[in-house]
Amino acid sequence: MANRTGGQILVDQLTLHGATDAFCVPGESYLAVLDALHDANLKVTICRAEGGACMMAEASGKLTGKPGICFVTRGPGATNASPGIHIADQDSTPLILFVGQIERGMREREAFQELDYRAVFGTMTKWATEIDDAARIPEIISRAFHVATSGRPGPVVIALPEDVLTDLADVADAEPYQVTEQNPSAAQMADLAKRFAIAKSPVAILGGSRWSPETIAQFQRFAERFDLPVAVSFRRQMLFPADHPNFAGDLGIGVNPKLLARIKESDLVLVVGGRLSEMPSQSYTLFGIPNPGRPLVHVHPDPEELGRVYRPTLAINASPAGFCAMLETIEPPKAPAWAGAPTAAHEAYIAWSEQPAAVPGQFHPGEVVRWLRSRLPDDAIMCNGAGNYATWLHRFHRFNKFATQLAPTSGSMGYGVPAAIGAKRIFPERTVVAFAGDGCFLMNGQDFATAVQYDLPVIIVVVDNGMYGTIRMHQEREYPGRVSATTLKNPDFAAYAKAFGGHGERVETTAEFAPAFERAVQSGKPAIIHCMLDPEAITPAKSLSTIRAEALAAKAKG
Repeated sequence: MANRTGGQILVDQLTLHGATDAFCVPGESYLAVLDALHDANLKVTICRAEGGACMMAEASGKLTGKPGICFVTRGPGATNASPGIHIADQDSTPLILFVGQIERGMREREAFQELDYRAVFGTMTKWATEIDDAARIPEIISRAFHVATSGRPGPVVIALPEDVLTDLADVADAEPYQVTEQNPSAAQMADLAKRFAIAKSPVAILGGSRWSPETIAQFQRFAERFDLPVAVSFRRQMLFPADHPNFAGDLGIGVNPKLLARIKESDLVLVVGGRLSEMPSQSYTLFGIPNPGRPLVHVHPDPEELGRVYRPTLAINASPAGFCAMLETIEPPKAPAWAGAPTAAHEAYIAWSEQPAAVPGQFHPGEVVRWLRSRLPDDAIMCNGAGNYATWLHRFHRFNKFATQLAPTSGSMGYGVPAAIGAKRIFPERTVVAFAGDGCFLMNGQDFATAVQYDLPVIIVVVDNGMYGTIRMHQEREYPGRVSATTLKNPDFAAYAKAFGGHGERVETTAEFAPAFERAVQSGKPAIIHCMLDPEAITPAKSLSTIRAEALAAKAKG
């Protein structure tokens, strides 16, 4: 091998490991990498803020299962990127963040923008490290890809001292990484079959990451053979087709009471891939801790997750792919006691997703989502950040294909816009729609400029109720009538879109939405549809006044 700069060695490793895209905000701390990217077969997306860049990379990892790649500069560049790291951590998404760093000889002097990246990111990553020798770059990048994708996937942060990137080294490239699958034993599968043989009301809950269309199809065949109701975890709705007759709904915020009752009454709960964390477990009330209180079979690729919160009746350390491949080896009971259960479960889900209750005002988010459901192709990618506006999307949209949902289980605001842009950059042929609240949008709204720069015709639906709606809702529950720090005064988001060179529409009634959406599509530009939501329309089920009145009544009772 000929001598190469550290920057060139690094970029060569990315391409040999299969990376096709990188998202960045440039910085002088990694100029040697930027120079190497000039001639690389790697598509680079220049972003307007590091938080958005890291979220775009996280969205790439979520959609493809391969580590999303992000580059930022040192100090404030790295700390600005931290929300994307936290999302990847809680969402179990493979991600590698490269951070420019001061020269090695300046360490521990508090040089310009100096940070100890191991200390800063150590608690929210699977691995945080710094490269000291250009000759070790192939080794460290190989390890990063393996760590980010193995077991429970997650983020890796690698600091790049400026002088390491300009050093020359004669070193061989690594071999391409391989994802390690964990497989259940034959004895564990036999044990699972025995538990189904004695069960009367089993149910499955799918969650986590490391799924694929093939793995989902395998579990679907298993559910059909076993006549098993299947639910999905919070913001993991793309893991089982919503139109499938075995689909029972999603276990998230504002869950269907009938689904909740079904799971509480079940005598065998099969959890595959997920952690049953706070949101799907209904604030850790759905199962006892550590003893769940009913038979629980937990399948997870990280052995440290098994028994961490719940003591499973049967713990299976396996990836979704390894586990689902073995499902063909077991047979269902000849006369299951729960025959017909999926029909009732699916009918309850259909009723829940078909009947949006009336809400105050002239703009009805539930009706809009139902219209989009009939208008969009099955492979359309739906994105959102955090806020009450997302409850309408989650309840009334039906996700029927894998890699069609980008939503942070971490509840991070500002995610929907960069996620949509990242998705459209990765899959330019697919329709991408993002929902964002007025507060949520302006946390990363500047990256609408990135969509314009790369001619990415994403459609962003801004739901504007003039406040931080989720916080106001909780405020009214806990401190009714005492509004504090939740009111917003917003710009004209349609004009905002036009100022950037995109397409903008303002919508005040439900009837105006469909024609505005069609004009947005026909424009061929990145678009913002600014929708005016009555502040009283805080959830699909209750108005803000109702929540306030209930809280006041409860306080009056003492």
